[in-house]
Amino acid sequence: MMNEPPGSELSAPSERPEHSDHPAPQMRLLPWSTPDDRPCFLITDGEGGPVSDLADSIEEMQLDIGEELLRRARAMHADPKVPDREFRYLSRRLAEALGDALRVARNRPRQRGTALRAAAPRH
Repeated sequence: MMNEPPGSELSAPSERPEHSDHPAPQMRLLPWSTPDDRPCFLITDGEGGPVSDLADSIEEMQLDIGEELLRRARAMHADPKVPDREFRYLSRRLAEALGDALRVARNRPRQRGTALRAAAPRH
């Protein structure tokens, strides 16, 4: 795991012969940051491992939280008696969840080398 952003000297892919059985290393943006809010990256061969599995689990949890917040927001909009402070609190949580979801979505095509799957929302 490292904190070097893509494009830095340490994140440049190593040159490998075309006939090599080893996949080229890839940089994966992890769903957490350092204590000083810098992004964390994992150099991976794309085969998975404990850190990749943990990152996948956290990303899935972040998306689940976003879906739950969306359900609550829709319910709150249907209730005219909800206090403004609850809407403000929900708005902050939705902004956090959206940031997490965008981070996951932007990272997935690079980390898995596939297009984003168009899935129906689960609400």
